[in-house]
Amino acid sequence: MSSSLPAAMPRTAAVSAAVAAALAAGLLTGSAASAAGTAAEPVRIHDIQGTTRISPLVGQQVTGVSGVVTGVRTHGSRGFWFQDTQVDADPATSEGVFVYTGSAPAVAVGDAVTVSGTVGEYVPGGANSGNQSLTQITKPTVTVVSSGNPVPAPVTVSDRSVPSAYTPAGDPAAGGSVNGLPLQPRSYALDYYESLEGANVRIGSSRVVGATDPHAELWVTVKPRENAGARGGAVYGSYTAQNTGRLQIQSLTPVSQQPFPKANVGDWLTGTTEGPLDFNQYGGYTLAARTLGTVSDRGLERETTEKQRRGELAVATYNVENLDPTDPQAKFDALAKAVVENLASPDVVALEEIQDNNGARNDGTVAADETLRKFTAAIVAAGGPAYQWRSIDPVNNKDGGEPGGNIRQVFLFNPERVSFTDRAAGDATTATGVVREKGRAALTHSPGRIDPANTAWDNSRKPLAGEFSFRGRTVFVIANHFGSKGGDESLVSHHQPPNRSSETKRLQQAQAVNTFVKDVLGVQRDAAVVVLGDINDFEFSPTTKALTDGGALYPAVMSLPRNERYSYVFQGNSQVLDQILTSPSIRRFEYDSVHINAEFAEQDSDHDPQVLRFRP
Repeated sequence: MSSSLPAAMPRTAAVSAAVAAALAAGLLTGSAASAAGTAAEPVRIHDIQGTTRISPLVGQQVTGVSGVVTGVRTHGSRGFWFQDTQVDADPATSEGVFVYTGSAPAVAVGDAVTVSGTVGEYVPGGANSGNQSLTQITKPTVTVVSSGNPVPAPVTVSDRSVPSAYTPAGDPAAGGSVNGLPLQPRSYALDYYESLEGANVRIGSSRVVGATDPHAELWVTVKPRENAGARGGAVYGSYTAQNTGRLQIQSLTPVSQQPFPKANVGDWLTGTTEGPLDFNQYGGYTLAARTLGTVSDRGLERETTEKQRRGELAVATYNVENLDPTDPQAKFDALAKAVVENLASPDVVALEEIQDNNGARNDGTVAADETLRKFTAAIVAAGGPAYQWRSIDPVNNKDGGEPGGNIRQVFLFNPERVSFTDRAAGDATTATGVVREKGRAALTHSPGRIDPANTAWDNSRKPLAGEFSFRGRTVFVIANHFGSKGGDESLVSHHQPPNRSSETKRLQQAQAVNTFVKDVLGVQRDAAVVVLGDINDFEFSPTTKALTDGGALYPAVMSLPRNERYSYVFQGNSQVLDQILTSPSIRRFEYDSVHINAEFAEQDSDHDPQVLRFRP
């Protein structure tokens, strides 16, 4: 599931306490002495911003700071930005800053004001998030000197102005933090954006790389040639090849007054978009638009894969995003239509995030037969086959996901094309194994779970293994839903590189699946094994490397051109989360990442399904 949440959240006492703790721990520059000090005379905004990510005046009282209001936010985190009209000569120091008022501010754009208050560093998400902090003035006293003044000229953010290098490495002596490093805005993209924090900026016509989401925000790139995807996105293909041109766009005008434009990936935000450069928890550097461009629809269409030939087995994976009977029939119908029309009715479909029969009601229910009956009936109604299914109900609330939802993987299969080999079906806590039967590999339990007692699967979905028979050939299919990326620091963390704590569990999970596949291949060297699902990790990640260890598996997404390798769009990055991997005997195949959701403002799921066609 996507982790996107509203980008502007009210300050809370808890977050204030977290910032205070961060100051005490030295995570932010500052000391007891500076916190107690009071500026002897008015300072300029660039003095407050300083030449690092942390204000040299953090914790101090400032008086009579002057500037012109460039933006007012009356919803979410209320306050305003103002900017000095007397700039200094240092490109590292921003001339704008945010003033947090907590209630609707009594100022307007163009007001010349003086502000007195406390300089603070607010960490969106709290100090433990690893996020950078936003320099601001809190507990302000604001005096309007005059109104109707011209807004300071914006800095144009463009392909030419944003450096191609993303960020310097963090200081090892500071735990890998970049907070104390002098900004180098001509060398690094994150330093460049930080040097404009709070300042009035503009972008020209820019391509949309992240569709409009339910929280009225979208993503653009000011670098149209940077890692360009085949359908208009910005492909994320390496930890060291960041998409530096990405910016989140929000509007300062409440949607109740002006609807936010709906855009898909590949559309263009044309004209001028202008406003202060903000920093928030759910996207980092964000242009808070006072003036918003117009969306130009470039006609992105949902893809349809080819139909498998008679002798080909088509296997697919699809994360259906917490599907349960309480969802509207329209969701079932849309997902079913996609299976039939966009995926061309695969022979086997591994589903992720099938919830139990009453969804998130946390009452001990674990069966999902009603969910599956409703979904398979919708597929038939859409003109598809009468799929049968196999699955294993989890132990209540032991597989992660939404509490009470009991998500699990499920095999759908078309009995007219492929058969399922039932072997002493396992339960939630019984492990399936591999035995030799008539010289060939076989599962002890089909369907069965792989090593469910392994601590790698604590509070996570256990892999579902099954034996299928297609035209006399056995195919082993293993459906997965690895642990999420929850807890990882963002790409704009003050730690560089960011901490990716969630990788540890996925690495263990990948090792367990790899070991099982090797067990199968150890019994039958030419066994056809397909490992698929929501792996929640990239094709270049340690997780994928662990899955493929020893040549046991090949990530089929690697057969695609680089600009087509993605199944999910997060914060403007088109990236791989869903995968299908094949054993060595599957030498020739066709692979398709079927883009029907992730690039669109209107989605049936936040994932794109994947399809593999091959001759066993």
